[in-house]
Amino acid sequence: MSPIAITRLLILAAVWGASFLFMRIIAPVLGTLPTAFFRVSIACAGLLVILALLRVRWDFQGKLKACLFLGMINSGIPATLYSVAAQVLPAGYSAIFNATTPLMGVLIGALFFREAMTLPKLGGIFLGLFGVGILSGAGPVAFDARLMQGALSCLAATTCYGFSGYLARRWLDQQGGLDSRLSALGSMMGATLLLLPLFGFSVITQPPASWGGWQVWLSLLGLGLLCTAFAYILYFRLISEIGPVKSTTVTFMIPAFGVLWGAWLLDEPLSMAHLYGGLLIAVALWLVLKPARQARQLASD
Repeated sequence: MSPIAITRLLILAAVWGASFLFMRIIAPVLGTLPTAFFRVSIACAGLLVILALLRVRWDFQGKLKACLFLGMINSGIPATLYSVAAQVLPAGYSAIFNATTPLMGVLIGALFFREAMTLPKLGGIFLGLFGVGILSGAGPVAFDARLMQGALSCLAATTCYGFSGYLARRWLDQQGGLDSRLSALGSMMGATLLLLPLFGFSVITQPPASWGGWQVWLSLLGLGLLCTAFAYILYFRLISEIGPVKSTTVTFMIPAFGVLWGAWLLDEPLSMAHLYGGLLIAVALWLVLKPARQARQLASD
């Protein structure tokens, strides 16, 4: 892997880790649905501008409906769930829980898409869940109903990510696939369409007590433009440069940045549970991802 690719990987991890920081600032002020809606709608607007500047041709090859539906699953619902979690969990917690996404992907693949379940993958799933349990039960935040609500919201979001990965492969990768930038735009459009009526209903029935100050809106811009629109573009650039398998290693680094951002800028407490839980999840990810990497290397040889 070239130094440039490593630098891009670190930037992507730092940017995605910062998303939990921004949501921790926004969600307690605006609430769940406004935070989720503004995140995806600002990202959608940013992607529209980026694609216009890049002069990308709008040819969805008849897959626009699939993109919109996938966007509801992989962006709209998770954005809402993470907004719920951000009201009760420190940013570092959400970042570490988010790292279980590949574990959920393996479990969903075995249960619903007839993917092979190897012993290392099975061990990785149980080890990862054990790490989540340690972080939830022994961390600096009291283990109560609110923490459980936040943890389950994060795990439900990673489940959505797991399903969307397989559905995207089935719906979008047929007949030569689809430009990843258009896939990203279609996803954000679908998420925006899903959350728009829910956002409108929530504003009418239970408007936020405050729409926040400049800090909240700057965080919204950072969350939508930097952590979503720009991150998508950078991620797809990495996929084309180093491949999808090596690109997934960003998952190992996001929790570290999420914990560091939260401790540095929000004064969130740290404990050994962060280290123990994070290490267990990291080892679990290694068990899940390493066999696939080796298999691809053998296939290429």
